[in-house]
Amino acid sequence: MLYYARTEALRTFRNKRYIIFVVAFPVMLYLLNANIYGEQAMAGGLKANAYLMVSMAAYGAMASSMMSTAVPWATERQSGWLRQLQITPLPSWMIIMTKLGVALLLTLPSLLLVSLAAILQQHVELSAGRWLGLLGVMWLGAIPFIALGLTFGSLLTADSAQPVSMICMFALAIAGGLWFPVEIMGDTFRNIAEAMPSFRYADMGWSIITGAGVPLTDVLVVAGWAVALGGAAAYAYRRATVRA
Repeated sequence: MLYYARTEALRTFRNKRYIIFVVAFPVMLYLLNANIYGEQAMAGGLKANAYLMVSMAAYGAMASSMMSTAVPWATERQSGWLRQLQITPLPSWMIIMTKLGVALLLTLPSLLLVSLAAILQQHVELSAGRWLGLLGVMWLGAIPFIALGLTFGSLLTADSAQPVSMICMFALAIAGGLWFPVEIMGDTFRNIAEAMPSFRYADMGWSIITGAGVPLTDVLVVAGWAVALGGAAAYAYRRATVRA
């Protein structure tokens, strides 16, 4: 299992699309916007540089969660690699748990690099407790998006998994207020945003850096999406297994 996990992680780190779109793009987007709006006040009294740090870290982690699962999983299923895994001593649950663990590992670069850019370039300062709480919550909160990526990987072909994942990723980022604050949206769009896992995911981070703690509503919404999408991923995996 550890060797399989190591192989999966190394393969993704060697993928140029992962490095560009998942690791480098959120950092560049953060630096661009933070240098324009960095001193402006946002919701909750946050400066824009801290608010955008959470937004771009959330976007990067979400992108990593989906892109590191959907396309590789679809490719493995289509190429017959899934069938080869099924005849190894690895049980099915261990294969899924390895995918989940590797995907969680791959969310860390975007979280850490955006945070590092905020510290070094924008001089964002938080207590050690808030940094640990922020990174921990943002790390574990990526589970619903990993499940969504696995669902796409089980249902779609390798050619269609990437564009569908990217469209869904951009839609979640926009609808969840990661690119545009929900405060500037109308009531209808705000209500939609508040039902999105992407908004609740980022809102946990925004709340932590203000010192307000993690809102229970955010936890329940993200956990509910995790359960629902996890069930969808399990169902899709069973269908993919039967077809394989």
